[in-house]
Amino acid sequence: MNDNKKNKQSKPKVADLQAELEQQKDQYVRLMAEFDNFRRNKAKERLELIDSAGKDILTGFLPVMDDCMRALQVLRESKAEAAAIEGTELILNKLSSFLSQRGVEKINAVGEVFNTDLHEAVAQIPVQDEAQKNRVIDVTQEGYTLKGNVIRFAKVVVGV
Repeated sequence: MNDNKKNKQSKPKVADLQAELEQQKDQYVRLMAEFDNFRRNKAKERLELIDSAGKDILTGFLPVMDDCMRALQVLRESKAEAAAIEGTELILNKLSSFLSQRGVEKINAVGEVFNTDLHEAVAQIPVQDEAQKNRVIDVTQEGYTLKGNVIRFAKVVVGV
């Protein structure tokens, strides 16, 4: 009779222990999943931080790029010496190459349909041709993207 009583008491204990073990396993699996999500989020944040730091540096080069393009245009219009034009072209090409290697791309705007996601209208001019309405007629400042995200909108003149 004593054995029977012990057996009845041990069965609920075993069942309780198994339930507690399952609960502990579940908590462990959830904790591991939460830690894995935390680790992934931190890695993603680190990459975004690196990208944003690089973005600031690359964005700082854009005015230099603009100045090089303006200098080259002035040299060509003033019929400067070939060496000066060639030197400025070399600098501009190196800077363009440097930026493109890091994912900076120029936004092609002239002739494109005006798109507020890429362009900023600084002026509107009337056009006779219906095909040129709501299209970019001229670019006053080049726009750029970094890995598909706009870092500077193209400032454009739009036909109306």
